[in-house]
Amino acid sequence: MLQNRILGKMDFWSDPVPWLCLGFLLSNKLFKCVSGWFTKPTEKPPNSSDVYQNVRQKLVAEMKAENIKQFLRSFTKLPHLAGTEQNLLLAKQIQGQWKEFGLDSAELVHYDVLLSYPNETQPSYISVIDDQGNEIFNTSLFEPPPQGYENVTDILPPYNAFSAQGVPEADLVYVNYGRTEDFFKLEREMGINCTGKIVIARYGKIFRGNKVKNAILAGAQGIILYSDPADYCASGVDAYPDGWNLPGGGAQRGNVLNLNGAGDPLTPGYPAKEYTFRYKVNEGVGIPRIPVHPIGYHDAEVLLRKVRMHVHTNNKITRIYNVIGILRGAVEPDRYIILGGHRDSWVFGGIDPTTGAAVLQEVVRSFGKMKMEGWRPKRTIIFASWDAEEFGLLGSTEWAEENARILQERAVAYINTDSSIEGNYTLRVDCSPLLYKLVYNLTKEILSPDEGYENKSLYDSWLEKDPATENNSYPRINKLGSGSDFEAYFQRLGIASGRVRYTKNRKADKFSNYPVYHTVYETFELVEKFYDPTFKKQLTIAQLRGKLVYELADSQVIPFDCRDYGEALKGYSNRIYKLAKKHEEQLKPYKVSFDPLFSAVVNFSKAAAEFHRRLEQVDKKDPVAVRIMNDQLMFIERAFIDPLGLPGRKFYRHVIFAPSSHNKYAGESFPGIYDAMFDIESKADQHEAWGEVKRQISIAAFTVQAAAGTLKEVA
Repeated sequence: MLQNRILGKMDFWSDPVPWLCLGFLLSNKLFKCVSGWFTKPTEKPPNSSDVYQNVRQKLVAEMKAENIKQFLRSFTKLPHLAGTEQNLLLAKQIQGQWKEFGLDSAELVHYDVLLSYPNETQPSYISVIDDQGNEIFNTSLFEPPPQGYENVTDILPPYNAFSAQGVPEADLVYVNYGRTEDFFKLEREMGINCTGKIVIARYGKIFRGNKVKNAILAGAQGIILYSDPADYCASGVDAYPDGWNLPGGGAQRGNVLNLNGAGDPLTPGYPAKEYTFRYKVNEGVGIPRIPVHPIGYHDAEVLLRKVRMHVHTNNKITRIYNVIGILRGAVEPDRYIILGGHRDSWVFGGIDPTTGAAVLQEVVRSFGKMKMEGWRPKRTIIFASWDAEEFGLLGSTEWAEENARILQERAVAYINTDSSIEGNYTLRVDCSPLLYKLVYNLTKEILSPDEGYENKSLYDSWLEKDPATENNSYPRINKLGSGSDFEAYFQRLGIASGRVRYTKNRKADKFSNYPVYHTVYETFELVEKFYDPTFKKQLTIAQLRGKLVYELADSQVIPFDCRDYGEALKGYSNRIYKLAKKHEEQLKPYKVSFDPLFSAVVNFSKAAAEFHRRLEQVDKKDPVAVRIMNDQLMFIERAFIDPLGLPGRKFYRHVIFAPSSHNKYAGESFPGIYDAMFDIESKADQHEAWGEVKRQISIAAFTVQAAAGTLKEVA
């Protein structure tokens, strides 16, 4: 178990451990506490100035762009799909390096989860058939390999993981992006019924699993996904290898599950260990019941008539491996900061995830160097290399499920380290409002790697390139949705979380994601030649992620600011009210009032202001007083968790934030209210529909008010 890995292997003579000696004053039910160090008589407490000075600056100075480049080159030489031998070898390589870097421990933690692979003897493809049923055109089985990788084996063909098997045959219907509104337009405005048809949707705008879910709801027999040049080719840019655009034969891989935070489809809510009960494969959570297959845009141009799908994807229980590294805290070893990202990729993973895995490796190396020179953080840092993220965030979710009770009691924050670049224009940040001020402050300390911003801060370039819409005096920070490994920690367990990376120009670059996303063309050379030749942008992300972890782990007072949460709640409540006002004629008849929510938000803001007033006055020399305030800060995110979960999505438990029901990638505020009001005018029973809106408002109001209560002074 996690606590044994962190606390159960201590050498009490070489590692100082704090002991709290409690003297109880029973007459007034108060207690006082004296803290002391149990150490060798000749040793001094860690973090004393003569043991280590300027660790904050030295940690960042230790990070090198060349090291990140070498890690990326090493990790992307071969395909490393989850469940394969090569991905296990990569896990062992990372584990070995973490031990060499000086971590207290680095272990492989395994789970047996349901994964999905193409059939090796029966390849999947799409065919065009004539009136007699003869196949007159077949889509490509493989992508043409990139230059220099022609002899690499074990490259699986493009496929959509967890697709149902089948050979459906039907007329083809184009459904644009396959969004809810696209299917509404077809049915309600154009009178086109998709029942019994095969639909074709272009990638982009929303998570591919939502496209499949929408196709199923529309009655389709199957769905073909393709990358349209309008979404995956930038104007004036050549196709790879001459440029960074997607070649016509490239096809995006990806899972098409609708897990809603469940983790392994066969063990929802519980870790996929040897002792765990498993559902049958056909009973698994979120597995689509129609065939799904991806193709390139050259093939998509031909599919304008009746088609036949040949999909033979196999699902099987497969062992996956997380790497968990521990740097034990010296003062509060029972308080955890987690820095985690996945290493598995569909093929080489040049950008996703390995720019993140390479950055994680350099951050771990730098922290290890500091530790070997005599420093330890106040709180424990857990480093994680997750497996099987591409199959539905499985490695991170299973570990969260196995350690849920411990993490709920002890985890301070989770920082995600997926891809460090998805473009090279400016910084992108998604995080809990608790982290806003910390992110702003740290970006002011880091030099911008952008051309034209020499000697200016990362904050300056970020602010100029992407100011917030509601207040352009600050840079934009986005809400956390899903699509990466922070999901279980933030959405289910209520652990304050954040992610940072470099991104494209949101306003000018209209292509979706980066063009070669999840294809065979996502190579080391792509990154080195087109995205980050000097590796300075990845180094900048390493510095920012490292500083976030350092401040969270080593600051005496946890650097959260609850006042920013109050401001965010005010904005979110106003936004959801404006949405409701579009149906103003229904609000009064159905007695829908947002006043309780507005009142709760005001109370939270007042409680947050009072809390920070007391925090400024707390006696920093009193360890118990500091611990009490830190505990309140740590648990504030937890206060927004509803153990019952959202309607129909019980593993999404955060009342303030959740992935959109219509796009897993996007974050939605007050999701319970938002979902209750979505398309409400078309619902048959308006009394019941508005009753659900009222119920969700009451849940939100109660939750915000309860969160305010957790900030009050301890009696």
